[in-house]
Amino acid sequence: MSLAESLSQAATERPFKRVLLKISGEALMGDGQYGIDQGVCDRIAHEVVDAVKAGTEMCLVIGGGNIFRGVQGAAKGMERASADYMGMLATVMNALAMQNAIEAIGGYARVLSAIPMVTVCEPYIRRRAIRHMEKGRIVIFAAGTGNPFFTTDTAAALRAAEMGCNALLKGTQVDGVYTADPKKDASATRYDRLSYHEVLARDLKVMDASAISLMRENGIPIVVFSIHTRGGLAQVLAGHGTRTIISD
Repeated sequence: MSLAESLSQAATERPFKRVLLKISGEALMGDGQYGIDQGVCDRIAHEVVDAVKAGTEMCLVIGGGNIFRGVQGAAKGMERASADYMGMLATVMNALAMQNAIEAIGGYARVLSAIPMVTVCEPYIRRRAIRHMEKGRIVIFAAGTGNPFFTTDTAAALRAAEMGCNALLKGTQVDGVYTADPKKDASATRYDRLSYHEVLARDLKVMDASAISLMRENGIPIVVFSIHTRGGLAQVLAGHGTRTIISD
């Protein structure tokens, strides 16, 4: 059975039809130290296109940490707002790279930027974004919220709420939420389920507090899984696989 057929079979069983996938910019680096690994970008694009072919409406938010991270720029003496705007421009570059990868394999994608730059992409308009997804297009939200001092995690939570998504999927470097960083602490254990309150109370570094609070207010579950696991997105959409679910 193909990946698309597997997803289609699971479509009637899973509780969501429209999801937002949040990917960190670092995930696009692959084994590199900077920039975009085209092989990684292509693999993620294939999984997203297969999900849409199976009937899931998809939108994406991609961070910009593989190119420029505003917080780090500010820590080195740069004015924070300017550093954050530079980070937003980095997310536009990643969004355009993902759009290209999706369209190269026959998918349809639109980049909508919170900072208007009509020469390269569409401005963010909520109803237009919803219509794109209803037509089977993959919407990639770029430039965060368009405001400094907000992370792309917050932007992902905001867009998930605005789009009426049934879940926010966070593709990370590890396969869920752990008691500690599993790359540094061999004794760290993975949580299968957490409540929003537990994430905030235990100060677990899943997403920033404003993003978690926004998801709790709107009753949108967060599913954390490894973006580097081949077929990981399909497994999450089918309701299984290794992941951590955050909900009430």
